[in-house]
Amino acid sequence: MEGTTNGRLQFRSLEPLDTNLEDGHLLFASSKIPSLSIVVGLMLVFRNQTSYNRFWDGRNYLTVIITCVRNLTRSFLANSHRSPVADRIETERIIRVLIAILYATKNHLRADWGAEIIPGTAVNPSTGNATATAEYSDLLPKGLYGCDDRGLGLVLQLTFFVEQYIKKGFDKGAFHAPQASQMQVQLNSLVDAYGRMETIRLTPIPIAHLYGLPYVLYPLESVEEKQVLALFGCVLPFALVDKMDYWAIPVVSLVMFTLYGIDGIASQLEDPFGYDRNDIKMDFIVEDIRSEISVLLEEWKRASQQGYDMFVGKRQNSVGQAGNPADVNGCP
Repeated sequence: MEGTTNGRLQFRSLEPLDTNLEDGHLLFASSKIPSLSIVVGLMLVFRNQTSYNRFWDGRNYLTVIITCVRNLTRSFLANSHRSPVADRIETERIIRVLIAILYATKNHLRADWGAEIIPGTAVNPSTGNATATAEYSDLLPKGLYGCDDRGLGLVLQLTFFVEQYIKKGFDKGAFHAPQASQMQVQLNSLVDAYGRMETIRLTPIPIAHLYGLPYVLYPLESVEEKQVLALFGCVLPFALVDKMDYWAIPVVSLVMFTLYGIDGIASQLEDPFGYDRNDIKMDFIVEDIRSEISVLLEEWKRASQQGYDMFVGKRQNSVGQAGNPADVNGCP
């Protein structure tokens, strides 16, 4: 009899949850809660870390695109302000295309298809109609039509204009071979960063992450993460009520509020390119870069028309000596 009792006790100690029914109350052994808490905690930490990596990577790739646009803008303007008028017109057009790439990246990641359609500028090939979008005004090449309905994103479409400009500049001698090669590297880096941001946008958190805990508890394989937290919240009061009595109610409420809050943080960071308060401030960032490039473009146009060097306001002669000062007081 004693051996049988000891065997039952040993078997009972191996049960995942030690339950007891006393005086009509269902109780769980509090010693089992730390193990469950560790599992739930690891699940939430892993989920949050994965989501934050997506957020941080998205911000870094946006910085790569901005850096490439800045470098290409600087190179194009610095090497063309002494060019003929026709070449300067083409340079200004391609600088506006670079600005449009920023908007196109933002809109593509937000699934704002067809936003490039502008009256008198871009035409929808399927309908022949156009709709106004203020942020693309004066940026896109004349006659451009979008191919979003056929699966071609506007960003990749616009990079063809940039590469063609580099090729034409090399053929004309405006860029030497190493310089043109470096410009091509910048353009390739831009497209690469755009593709990585697109991967973050289109690839959801894997099912194994969302359902990782149920794969440990095999009978619950169809239960998702929030339901696992709910199950943990249902078990927790029975483990605390024996020692905490009615205080178990506020304690469990506080614990579950915290756990669901941590889970909510992960949900917010999974897709960092939207309009939510916690998303990357893409509208502000893109508008800031547009203002920056617009200043460069206006200064370049002023210097090109008046024959001055950019940002100095003085004419430079053939030997690099300062000539007559320009009637300019800083950037216009």
